[in-house]
Amino acid sequence: MKYFDFHTHAFSDYIVKKAMSKLENTSGIKPFTDGTLAGLKKKMSELHIDNFLVLPIATKPSQQNTINNWACQIQGDGVFCCGSVHPDAQDALAELDRIKSLGLHGIKFHSEYQNFCPNEERLFPIYEKAQELGLFVVFHGGWDPLTSGEIKAKPQSFADIAGVFPKLKIIAAHMGGMKLFDDAEKYIVGKHRNIYLDTGVVAGEIRPEQLLRMIKNHGADRVLFGSDVPWDDPANEIRMLEALPLMDGEKELIFYKNALSLCE
Repeated sequence: MKYFDFHTHAFSDYIVKKAMSKLENTSGIKPFTDGTLAGLKKKMSELHIDNFLVLPIATKPSQQNTINNWACQIQGDGVFCCGSVHPDAQDALAELDRIKSLGLHGIKFHSEYQNFCPNEERLFPIYEKAQELGLFVVFHGGWDPLTSGEIKAKPQSFADIAGVFPKLKIIAAHMGGMKLFDDAEKYIVGKHRNIYLDTGVVAGEIRPEQLLRMIKNHGADRVLFGSDVPWDDPANEIRMLEALPLMDGEKELIFYKNALSLCE
């Protein structure tokens, strides 16, 4: 079986020690790589994962340019990258044009780190521009160790966006919302074909029967294998999916074909 991990993280060597220390302390999770690109490649090689998507996040408007330049520089030889824009950046729309010109494949958002709710109308011009440029958007979905109070990125918010921007390809990570899988079934599954769900770090979090039901009802062509490495070992998500009674063709879609199609 071929594999394309659609949900991975790494940091530039310049910031990796500081970033990983902060994230490990916040999450309480011992990472499965050292956070470097070299460490990520090593983990992928060990598991015979030939392709993977790196999802950088601009946690400040001032970080956009540097992060997107780095993402462009590391692409190639099985490494695919998204760019990132910050919702509060005055030049977010111009940066989307630059992201497209750099050959990056989509935009990564994280509501907890960027302090917004996905269905806020102030972000609609960004989504409209991404739709126009043919860039997909990847959202963290649901609970996060940083969450304080109400969860910002809920499945219903992704459904709201999908309705307004029907041609925008939306990836709702963590099967639509970590710890909100019932809501993902209620608002997304079988209802919005422009929403894809990824399996990032849901092994051990979601019941196998619910995962299977969601895949069958939403369509294997709208589900993506992802791990959220370094915060989980991709082997866990591989085992989780392999254990489900899916047809070989469905597994091929989930494990690599859907991702390749999105990144063409």
